[in-house]
Amino acid sequence: MQRFLTARDAAMSLRPDAPVYCFRPEVLAADARDFMAAFPGETAYAVKTNGEKLVLETLAKAGVTMFDVASPGEFEAVRSVAPEAGMIYMHPVKAQSDINLALQTYGIRTLALDHEDEVAKILRIVRALDLDPSTITLFIRLQTKGHAAYELSKKFGAAPAHAVELLQRCDRIGFKVGICFHVGSQIEEPETYERALASANWVRSRAGVTLAGLDVGGGFPAEYGHDPRRRKPDMPSLAEIMARLRADLAEWGFSDLPLVAEPGRVVVARAFSLIVRVLLRKGRRLYINDGIWASLSDSWTGKITLPARFIPDPARRSRKGDPKAMTAFRVCGATCDSVDILSRPFWLPDTVDTGDWIEIGHIGAYSLSLRTRFNGFYPDTFVEVDQPFDAGEAPQGYASLETMAD
Repeated sequence: MQRFLTARDAAMSLRPDAPVYCFRPEVLAADARDFMAAFPGETAYAVKTNGEKLVLETLAKAGVTMFDVASPGEFEAVRSVAPEAGMIYMHPVKAQSDINLALQTYGIRTLALDHEDEVAKILRIVRALDLDPSTITLFIRLQTKGHAAYELSKKFGAAPAHAVELLQRCDRIGFKVGICFHVGSQIEEPETYERALASANWVRSRAGVTLAGLDVGGGFPAEYGHDPRRRKPDMPSLAEIMARLRADLAEWGFSDLPLVAEPGRVVVARAFSLIVRVLLRKGRRLYINDGIWASLSDSWTGKITLPARFIPDPARRSRKGDPKAMTAFRVCGATCDSVDILSRPFWLPDTVDTGDWIEIGHIGAYSLSLRTRFNGFYPDTFVEVDQPFDAGEAPQGYASLETMAD
């Protein structure tokens, strides 16, 4: 992998027509270590967030010894780079063949569920493999409510009374049992975990079983950009969240239990930026070589403000417009699909034009894992960059919630 000091250096050297991912391993390792130092339990990185081999290798070297996995592909990805790492299978709904693979081939002994039919699937495989249920821990996924950019309880989670029944059923069979929840991705207030813990305490008190652990899931927010023309969102810092979480764990009597967290965004978001090229400027539209079917699916939802840094092509001798003025540009993706337009306009210098590059920061979470091969476009070029995105010159652009006319 080629290495550069900054993304601008990479753009000037490579003059790329295809998107380029700028990987910052030191940033990834530092953010992972910061999280592990702050959380009072085991850190299981959520592989779904970004399962690239270089990411998993860097995390393993940084001291991450457990990974949250959801599929055979993720089992293999982790095992191939970290043979001794632990894996927890926290997808609540699983194919029976995948359960068999997890238990028999990969030796996974921690699984999640939110329905009695999942108990039956797991028990069937356990008996077929002649395994002792007491060597397996089943976490009951609890439905929660909270404020987050992406709500995750609409699809998974047992209602509290149902969770009580599931805990008791699994305990009677002989499994070790725990409670888990996921408050949503990119939470907006520290109190979100407190409400989930209150619900977990209600379930525990009524189930009357010994808990083997508590998994607080993910939701820990990453830092993105913000529109400077608007009030900066009052997002809690990781330190604030952890301080409140520790206090809430103590208040609800969970501090003495083995604890697990499944961070994703907060660990990997800052580790990548993306260099895209402007294929065409058409008025106040910019057509770039990436889009919602590739690295910028988060921008389609309109929930994330991404910072952007303008990298002008020095080969362009003359430019129109005011170099000090910022203009809202509608950003169109590379595919033939007319849906491939970012939901937020990007505010960039008025002089941006065909052939220029833009570095889009903080796209490490989900951007790579959600990219597709639609229309034959599949960004897969990586370089290593030393300087963190935030350490360079201030981003000149940003995605904005403000709407604009085409």
